[in-house]
Amino acid sequence: MDKHLGRCGCGKLEYQFEGEPVNQVFCYCHSCQRHSGSDKWFGLWVPLENFSFTRGAPSVYTRLGDSGKKMEHLFCADCGTTVAIRVEIGNFYSVGASTLDDSEGFSPQMLIYTAHAPSWAVFPEGVPRFEILPPRLGGTG
Repeated sequence: MDKHLGRCGCGKLEYQFEGEPVNQVFCYCHSCQRHSGSDKWFGLWVPLENFSFTRGAPSVYTRLGDSGKKMEHLFCADCGTTVAIRVEIGNFYSVGASTLDDSEGFSPQMLIYTAHAPSWAVFPEGVPRFEILPPRLGGTG
């Protein structure tokens, strides 16, 4: 099983996950825009049991998602880098692709909350796009 390694900006927080993500998603919701400082968050959806911290302990910022369930942002208290978000409703971590040591080979498989994207956002062609969430995840495409 493939092992993927990642870290925060200063290296005091390191993590790993095994196997391939169950999804690879660009999220354009307002919260992801604020936390990423960009038009989107590129999250690799990794089952809880496949993810672990190998160095340091993250600080946690908890907010409620649209579902009313917790979204726990796991970040480095020193440099502020969010490395993952624990998504309670889905029982997975949305791992920040840009925090991986090697993110080659990963690309978005789904675009969500595109209705919230800024007017200057550019969407990759050929990737399924949903205004909020796909129907199976509680949205209305």
